[in-house]
Amino acid sequence: MAERIMQLVQVVGSQLPAPSQEPDRYLQPKQAQYRAPTNYEDLLGDAIERTFASGVHDLAGLVESLNRQGMTTRAGERWTEENYGPEIAALSR
Repeated sequence: MAERIMQLVQVVGSQLPAPSQEPDRYLQPKQAQYRAPTNYEDLLGDAIERTFASGVHDLAGLVESLNRQGMTTRAGERWTEENYGPEIAALSR
C-alpha cells in the first residue's frame, strides 16, 4: 500500500517551487523605504535594536535606554514618553 501511495504522489507531483527557490513574500526589509536612511536614523535604529535585544519592551524603558546610550532627538533633546511617538512619526515621513 505504501508503494502505491508513493506512486500516486510521484504522478501528481507539485507545481510549487522548491523551498530554496521560493521568494520570501513576507521579508521585505525596505518595503516602505523611499530613500537611504541618514546616519542619525541608522544610529537611532541601532540603539532601538540594542534596547529590544536587552529585553526592554516598554516605552518607559525604551526612552530611558536611548537617553542612557546618549541618543537625542533630532533637535538634541532628551527622549521622553511624550516626544517619542511624534518624533518617530516625523522620521517616517
